[in-house]
Amino acid sequence: MSLDKILSISGKPGLFKIVTQTRTGAIVESLVDGKRITVRAHSNISVLSEIAIYTLTEEVPLRDVLKKVKTKENGEKTSISHKDGKDALEEYFFDVLPEYDEDRVYASDIKKIIQWYNLLQAKDLLHYLESDEENDTSEEE
Repeated sequence: MSLDKILSISGKPGLFKIVTQTRTGAIVESLVDGKRITVRAHSNISVLSEIAIYTLTEEVPLRDVLKKVKTKENGEKTSISHKDGKDALEEYFFDVLPEYDEDRVYASDIKKIIQWYNLLQAKDLLHYLESDEENDTSEEE
């Protein structure tokens, strides 16, 4: 599994992995509780590998941001909770990605990133951050 198989679904908490695709959408499994649900194609689904964070100069892929969090935390759970206040979240994120665009990256976005990182860390899926990059370079060759 790679970040290409991990999804965020609008209106549903946590992250999901694709089990199989159907004619009308997909069957996904929650990384939080393991329950499977059917998601219709018209649902607002975001694949983690396609998400990017705005900076003052460019868009940084979510994979790179999660790697920076992993480096900052030495692969452990974050030192801050996604439930902390806006100022604490922004201060933490500024340490991770100092050039992020404060006008376009909201506290709610930072909460999601921290929550997603902790979920991936708890499920031992952070190694896919490196394996995705290796896949990208092997495809270029």
